[in-house]
Amino acid sequence: MAHKIHDVGVAKQIGSYSDSIETAPNLRWLYTSGTPGLSEKGDLPNDISGQAELAWEHIIRMLKQADMTVADVVKVTQYLTRADDIPAYAKVRSRFLGDVRPAFMLLVVPQLVWPSLLLEVEVIAAK
Repeated sequence: MAHKIHDVGVAKQIGSYSDSIETAPNLRWLYTSGTPGLSEKGDLPNDISGQAELAWEHIIRMLKQADMTVADVVKVTQYLTRADDIPAYAKVRSRFLGDVRPAFMLLVVPQLVWPSLLLEVEVIAAK
């Protein structure tokens, strides 16, 4: 069974995501940590698009390591430090997710663990 979307009409008024997702029984679950846009060498782009690209590349690699794809993602929690970055971040996220519509939560917070981090992304996937 593919994940089943249950919409109540709220999410579609805000963006391209689902109000809720139902998963089948007996699936494997992947929970990622909050993932910043930090390179493996410790480099950190100065802009939201660069950090978002790296964060989502890391998420894709984690999914692949678990033999999963973005189609298995059921929940995305996103932490940004600047509300003005939401449109640029959403553009990057949309390129990585395509037509997949997991449940989303996007929060704007005053600061992450390092002041230079502009975002962190957490994903829950099931397959």
